[in-house]
Amino acid sequence: MENGSEKWNFQGNKKLNASSISVRGAYNMLMERVNNSRDKKPLRENLVKFLNLMWYYFKANKSKISNSIMVVSLEMLFSNNYRAIANYLSSDLPYQLSPENVFLTIGGTQAIDIILPVLARPGANILLPRPGYPQYDSRASCCWEVDLDSLEVLADENSVATVLINSSNPCGSVFTYQHLEREHTHSLVAEISRKLGIFVISDEIYAPVTYGNNPFVPMGVFSSIVPVITIGSLSKRWLVPGWRTGWIATCDPHGIFQKTGVVKKIISYLEITIDPPTFLQAAIPEILGKTKDEFLSKNLNILRGAANIFYDLCKEILCLTCPHKPVGAMCVMVEINFSQIKDIVDEMDFCAKLAEEESVLLPGVTVGLKNWLRISFAVHTSNLVEGLNRIKAFCLIYAKMPRSYVSW
Repeated sequence: MENGSEKWNFQGNKKLNASSISVRGAYNMLMERVNNSRDKKPLRENLVKFLNLMWYYFKANKSKISNSIMVVSLEMLFSNNYRAIANYLSSDLPYQLSPENVFLTIGGTQAIDIILPVLARPGANILLPRPGYPQYDSRASCCWEVDLDSLEVLADENSVATVLINSSNPCGSVFTYQHLEREHTHSLVAEISRKLGIFVISDEIYAPVTYGNNPFVPMGVFSSIVPVITIGSLSKRWLVPGWRTGWIATCDPHGIFQKTGVVKKIISYLEITIDPPTFLQAAIPEILGKTKDEFLSKNLNILRGAANIFYDLCKEILCLTCPHKPVGAMCVMVEINFSQIKDIVDEMDFCAKLAEEESVLLPGVTVGLKNWLRISFAVHTSNLVEGLNRIKAFCLIYAKMPRSYVSW
């Protein structure tokens, strides 16, 4: 599909046709055929009317209902959650997103589950990050930025997209503006993606959870260069992971996703999935628009302090190396130096023995890098120090060169 003189490799999955297998899909297909210019009002099943009846009941009996969150949520039910998300994302963009650019999902994981089949076609591939979130797999350098040379080498005529995770889970890094756009003589992520005819999936679940010198820059800033699909959720910044409320946003001022059928197939896939609970959807405008800055800044200060403690104490642990202090997200990558320890064969064996002998659980081994661990420091300070203390003792037990153990 061409946009001016440019050719894009991606398009919506032509085999994905929800209207043939779901009530919602059939309903939306029929609504597209309704002639709205006629005087006749469409007669249809109306969920909104049912919800209105619920609202009238709660309004009439508000004084009798003890669960105020349900009342508040129903009061907000008919406000525009999509517009609230569009406005929230647009605050960092050079243009305004519309509600039509936003699609609600059950957390960020479902957003990933939707995007991948939407792009599926024989031979198609996506360039993924490593280390990365278990749903992804990638290419990164020691400073945890995208290996741009490899990006071009790995891509072929069947590549349709590349994935960025920023702020990075599991690396704890934050991409700079220069890295995302242009750095010295390198053509970077947006420009390389355009050159390759692929778009960018920007996983911004941890945005803007940053507490270093690099401010968070959404990839959507560069969507005039290359179309971007942004994945976000309430779980990390607002600390409500159990709410499972997320979104997909198309940052695409040139309408390329419409022309290639990607938007149509996202809608089609959503027609065969379930939605986030309505009362949680209704809370979105309040959460995005009225959360106090003090709450958000306090959380960042706590994470900054935990990151500093982890980085400083990790230096004293035999056989573990943390290449850089985390400046974003809630976790970090550390390397196991097996030349300094004995009787442990790999990172899985390390974690298994650590759990058995010290009751410290480090399940972050499925990140795509051998001999590396993902460790979360989003725990109470006393637990963080105690956990690192036990890891230090464990490493001393398996050290090839015995050393005296000094407690912190």
